[in-house]
Amino acid sequence: MKKSFIVLGVLFMIFGFTRMNAQDNPSKEKMSVLDKAVIGFTFSDADAAAIARKAIVEMDANNPVAAATDGYAIRLNRLFGKHASSEGVTLDYKVYLVRDINAFSCADGSVRVFAGLMDIMDDNELLAIIGHEIGHVVNHDSRDVVKAAYKKEVLLDIASSQSGAVADLSNSQLGKLGHAMIDSKFGRKQESKADYFSYDFMKKYGYDVNAVESAFRIIQNLSEGANASFLTKMTSSHPDAGKRADEAKKRAEKDGLYAAYVQQKIVNTVPVKTTTKSSVKKTTTKKK
Repeated sequence: MKKSFIVLGVLFMIFGFTRMNAQDNPSKEKMSVLDKAVIGFTFSDADAAAIARKAIVEMDANNPVAAATDGYAIRLNRLFGKHASSEGVTLDYKVYLVRDINAFSCADGSVRVFAGLMDIMDDNELLAIIGHEIGHVVNHDSRDVVKAAYKKEVLLDIASSQSGAVADLSNSQLGKLGHAMIDSKFGRKQESKADYFSYDFMKKYGYDVNAVESAFRIIQNLSEGANASFLTKMTSSHPDAGKRADEAKKRAEKDGLYAAYVQQKIVNTVPVKTTTKSSVKKTTTKKK
């Protein structure tokens, strides 16, 4: 990707537009604060999903997406294919073949997992992170973030594009939205709710809930390494990874499910097909 960075935790952002009043003055070059505030409060999930779909298409066109035959894509499909239409949402998941440690989800159900994340987390840990992502979609966090973004005038230049209709957005504008998906963060309460959703997701489907703690321990260790100062800046609005790991551990202990998690082998290569030679039983006839 053009911007390479390590992201502590999972960052999510969806932006969208709703059609402006046809009676607005077309000569306006900028939307007023009041206009943006009104749009923010009336912004629906459908609005968010529509623009997110266009933005993710633009993102996919400008990033290395793993082919269906790639080892990373095969692994993600094996892990997550059975959950693509669960929890009341339909998910479209793909892998970006970049070294960044990140993943993000969109209001339309698109989930993008970076290869760098898959390189450091095993199957259960990865499921815990993706469960967190589903939580953001199910909890309608994207819509809430859009409202906040309009109030803060984050999208001033993009939102002034005339009618604000999805069809009017240029590739350049959609590209800006794509970067916003990665660069922006949810609030602490939203992240905590998604953490709880992830734990419940793991428990519901019979996965090892201790992998939730383990995933956050990995993030915690990263934050204490060479990239600590940069990671702190990037994740200032996120709960502390260590505290999130502690909370997951407490829930597992309360449920009587806690056990120290041992990370399993991580395999992102294409499975080797094994061929077995068919044995032919020879029969002999005895001479009479």
